[in-house]
Amino acid sequence: MANEWEGKSKGTLLGYKIYIFILKTFGVNGAYFLLHFIVLYYFLFSWNGSKAIYQYFRKRLGYSWPKSIISIYKNYYKLGQTLSDRVTVSTGFRDVFKYTHDGIEKIDDLLKRKQGGILISGHVGNFEISHYFLENRYSINKISMVTTEAEQKNIQEYLAQMSMDTALELILVKDDMSHIFEIHAALDKGGLVVITGDRFLPGTKYLTENFMGAPAKFPLGPFRLASRLQVPVLFVYVMKGKNRNYQLYARQAEAKSRDAQALLKEYTESMEWVLEKYPIQWFNYFDFWEDYS
Repeated sequence: MANEWEGKSKGTLLGYKIYIFILKTFGVNGAYFLLHFIVLYYFLFSWNGSKAIYQYFRKRLGYSWPKSIISIYKNYYKLGQTLSDRVTVSTGFRDVFKYTHDGIEKIDDLLKRKQGGILISGHVGNFEISHYFLENRYSINKISMVTTEAEQKNIQEYLAQMSMDTALELILVKDDMSHIFEIHAALDKGGLVVITGDRFLPGTKYLTENFMGAPAKFPLGPFRLASRLQVPVLFVYVMKGKNRNYQLYARQAEAKSRDAQALLKEYTESMEWVLEKYPIQWFNYFDFWEDYS
């Protein structure tokens, strides 16, 4: 059973290289068509992930069991689309998508201060292309994304190589805590640092907060760090709409300085708000609430 997140996500560097070949050969529609076969495989054989996401639909959203089963397939397919779109955007095909914004003025105001900022997101929607929204709109010295996943860092760097004009840089969380200095350096340059707040590794410190009707564990690090730095904090999500549309949502955090728990509470409330609009786009395939039977 998928009791805990193991520190890595599905997908390998070789897989992305193969997918880019298919994308360039057959286009976006061809890539989407291929997804049906990949999704069917995961739907039939990825028992741990399917069980976890089934319980999300059944217990957290209160779906009937038939609707929950159907929603598993929809969820896998939506995940496949977001991964495909991530590759598409990263390799120079941004114009095939439409981008709209809700709360973009929050980022406008943040950048006017020229003091940097923390953007906290999660594994919902397609947060990994958020920097393209910002690059299209602003001239930013640096956008840094913090990741705990070494394999994902290799994938991100490969995708960055395929794109000639991205400002994205990856900061890998390290045991010696040197990533903290990299975050400070990025902020000192007036850049933006993107952090996800919904996964922690076993053995690391965490906070507990009520989320979608039940207690859940969240990593302490992002919320303690963001609450102590003297920079604005925004919750930012990039959600996939119909066809080739994406919507960016940005909300300002109001928690007092050094109050990590209050910041987490605001974060969970913002996640609940987004998932109410996009319930299919929850992409955490493990026992998030630790209450599955």
